[in-house]
Amino acid sequence: MSGVVAAFAALVSVAVLGYVIGVIGLLRASDELVLSRLAFFVATPALMFATVSRADLAALWSPVLLTEVIAVAFTQLVFVLVAKLAWKRTARQATIGALASSYVNAGNLGVPISLYVLGDAALVAPILLFQLLVLTPISFLILDKGARSPKAALLLPLRNPLTVASLLGLALALSGVSLPVMVMRPIDLLGGAAVPVALLAYGLSLYGSRRAAPTPEEDGVGRDIFLAVALKAFAQPAVAYVMARYLLGLDGTQLLAATLFAALPTAQNIYVYAVTYDTGRRLARGTILLTTGLSIPIMTAIGATLG
Repeated sequence: MSGVVAAFAALVSVAVLGYVIGVIGLLRASDELVLSRLAFFVATPALMFATVSRADLAALWSPVLLTEVIAVAFTQLVFVLVAKLAWKRTARQATIGALASSYVNAGNLGVPISLYVLGDAALVAPILLFQLLVLTPISFLILDKGARSPKAALLLPLRNPLTVASLLGLALALSGVSLPVMVMRPIDLLGGAAVPVALLAYGLSLYGSRRAAPTPEEDGVGRDIFLAVALKAFAQPAVAYVMARYLLGLDGTQLLAATLFAALPTAQNIYVYAVTYDTGRRLARGTILLTTGLSIPIMTAIGATLG
């Protein structure tokens, strides 16, 4: 399981660097917004276009993907029901919470784990595409307050750079056309900045959060964080394992993959979304931090048991 440890070490070290940059005053805590917008509007769309355009579309509908969809639906449903009915959260607050409790770090953490632990980086691709092309656009329909009619609501995803980049990449993959190297090279270069920029923004946010008082929206958000962490770290991998083994009859590498992917921590993308839409920043930040720490022993135990 050295691949898990190495992947997490890289993830955490860049986030720590962002925190240190804030401590020494190289960047201000307010610069977190600049980095988050750079990741959201420029670097991450480039990464998603390059990833999706090269994906093996024939392997999208795998049993592992079905397991993940069921696990995601379960955790999101539980969070939304509790947040809306018991805690009277708004739709936008509940959306960030639902994402924080289910949206896994399939890109910069899932890919190396898929490669180094499972031996095949393509295993995580269907989950990455599902989150980008299904979960993200649906979430943006709720988070973006610009819709005034059903037609406008349907067009909202096309205003988001991540969705547009993913759809363009999917169209290219379906067409079988490969862009020239001279075209893809700058896109790859920009995409390579997505993960470190997002992690630096996250680390810088941790420094800024020490002195920032919670907004009225975030007052009492501790229970939201607790629920999101419990669902993401424990419930989601448990549901995935039960579904994979007893409903779909998976074993071996597929059972391990389904359970490991569900145990991935919350993606830092959710914090970028929270900053961009100015909703649930503390919830997203706290859930990412805690699930990242918890996922190390949890995924190690899963690998030792099922590997």
